[in-house]
Amino acid sequence: MTSDTWLVAGLGNPGPGYARNRHNVGHMVLDELAGRVGGTFKVHKARAQVLEGRLGVGGPRVVLAKPSTYMNVTGGPVSALSKFFSIAPDHVVAVHDEIDIPFGTIKLKIGGGEGGHNGLRDISKALATKDYHRVRVGVGRPPGRMDTADFVLRDFATTEKKELPFLVGDAADAVELLVREGLQAAQQRFHGA
Repeated sequence: MTSDTWLVAGLGNPGPGYARNRHNVGHMVLDELAGRVGGTFKVHKARAQVLEGRLGVGGPRVVLAKPSTYMNVTGGPVSALSKFFSIAPDHVVAVHDEIDIPFGTIKLKIGGGEGGHNGLRDISKALATKDYHRVRVGVGRPPGRMDTADFVLRDFATTEKKELPFLVGDAADAVELLVREGLQAAQQRFHGA
């Protein structure tokens, strides 16, 4: 396994009906990163859209991936891509929605639990480890007694949509800092914010 290439997987569901849902914020962040890398996604046999490039001049080599499967079966494409590109789990980054932190907040970690997130649970199972990085993008908790699944499968609220470009940009910054300078540097910047 190589140590200089990173696999960054943005989690979400396929198709235009899900494109602006809270659950698809991972895809949104990957689209932002693709713009920074300066390329377009291409269909890969691992059931994902993939873009290879570098983050910045002389920056780390990255494989940006948006699995083409539904969230609950994200693990297969992530595992297949990590094998195809010879990327160890400690160089895999899952970018995902997180209801346990407030909207607009970014948190990073390696390993730990999945917090009921079925996409993460499937990745952990497919990689046979929980020791991969997570960039957790806060989407807030469902209001009242709303079911969590219903909440994450809805588009962001009107007030949130105004802030969404900043949240997506911050999450892309967090990914860049993580792969360039490491987890601790990224945590110091984003956990204090």
